[in-house]
Amino acid sequence: MTNRRLSNSTLKALPASVAVPRYDRGAIAPGIVHLGVGAFHRAHQAAYVDDCLAAGETGWGIVGVSLRSPDTRDALAPQDGLYTLAIRSSVEEELRVVGSILSLLVAPEDPAAVLAALTDPLTRIVTLTITEKAYLRAAGGGLDNTHPDIVHDLANPQMPRTAHGFLTEALSRRRATGIQPFTVLCCDNLPANGATLHRLLVEFAALRDARLATSGDARLAAHIADGVAFPSSMVDRIVPATTDADRARIAVELGVEDAWPVMTEPFCQWVVEDDFPAGRPAWEKFGVTMVGDVGPFEDMKLRLLNGSHSAIAYLGLLSGYDTVDRAFADPAIRQFVDGLWAEAIPTLPPDAGLDTAGYTAQLAERYSNTALAHRTAQIANDGSQKLPQRIVASAVERLSAGDPPAHLMLVVAAWIAACEARGKTLPEAHFTDPIDTRLTALGSRPADEAVTAMFDLAGFARDHSQRMTLIDLTTAHLERLRRGGPAAALAALGIGSEKP
Repeated sequence: MTNRRLSNSTLKALPASVAVPRYDRGAIAPGIVHLGVGAFHRAHQAAYVDDCLAAGETGWGIVGVSLRSPDTRDALAPQDGLYTLAIRSSVEEELRVVGSILSLLVAPEDPAAVLAALTDPLTRIVTLTITEKAYLRAAGGGLDNTHPDIVHDLANPQMPRTAHGFLTEALSRRRATGIQPFTVLCCDNLPANGATLHRLLVEFAALRDARLATSGDARLAAHIADGVAFPSSMVDRIVPATTDADRARIAVELGVEDAWPVMTEPFCQWVVEDDFPAGRPAWEKFGVTMVGDVGPFEDMKLRLLNGSHSAIAYLGLLSGYDTVDRAFADPAIRQFVDGLWAEAIPTLPPDAGLDTAGYTAQLAERYSNTALAHRTAQIANDGSQKLPQRIVASAVERLSAGDPPAHLMLVVAAWIAACEARGKTLPEAHFTDPIDTRLTALGSRPADEAVTAMFDLAGFARDHSQRMTLIDLTTAHLERLRRGGPAAALAALGIGSEKP
């Protein structure tokens, strides 16, 4: 391992085969604040912005904000925010150094600095990749106003902990000083993610207004509801966790050390509703699809990609596969995914011009990429937050149309079985979920009781007229998984269990 680090001063020494920023980073002004500056953001939005900077759009540099951990800041600050994006197919790897992140902040260490960045008049867009669980929704979909961090932020608006608190306080300060609101661009896998975040933020602001009703301006909720843009977007790129072996390999290729390179696939997609009153980069020049309604694209991605990803993760874990490509190479799991897609595709809008056949063929090719080593345990995290929009929404629509969601509900059963397997056939903390603390002893209960409890805890199909049908289907699958593993559950769907 080299003792030199990737940085502005070492860029010129990198091999000619490595793409590097060809613009003056010192001349770039920050125009975007990104909340949740993890690997996905660095493989996706930051790369698109880097393209725009290289084309001369110098006002769109990124201030990255970590809402929890200092790890990304600690890795990238000594590198002037630079990092390597390793684009890997089954046959080759392309290295690119991305320079769009100008600075990094850690919210718990200095919330005032984050608020200062958010209230800077140069900031015109705030993007978010904070994962589904960080939106702090209650089981019914509204804001969880009992969550300790929400309670804290309502009582301490100057020292927020949550995205809700930071965005609301920054919008309040901008309004008070006459600065135009920034556009809030959600890039997480939520249904109608812009509208969802808009609703949650208005709920939060209304609670805050109620506290201020006797002491000051209590109209912030109305300002956010009517005066702030929240376009929805759909994002898609597979980004496996970086390993120490990846770091070592990249260091050899670069000739300098990169503390946190990012691994990804060649495929990249971003569909964005074009509603940016304060302006935006010309993303469409670099492959971003700007549309009036992102809904059909979002549904296709959530139900076909994310839904099948979860299926592969949970069935793969239960079958002993640690990566997606190995699980997908199992003929039984591959056949199951085809059946899952066959159930989900009819729930998509037929008049939206979606090429579902081409999309699923592309997904099959991506899942077969042996170079990514995308770990099933990584995908398995936070199932209670992901499955409602990835799986349960499709199942509800199929039932409403009079069609059985047998494959779909096996994914829910496989999630429950994988949760039960932790500490037994899987390591204790192999993956995590926000409701883990409430899952104690579910595995020792009869399948119908365990499934009902999980539906209640996760809020699956709450108040739906056919909720018991979904519970019964899931229970039957879980009983087979407990009795005979994935082979028995798949066999009940007419799928063989032969392994390659």
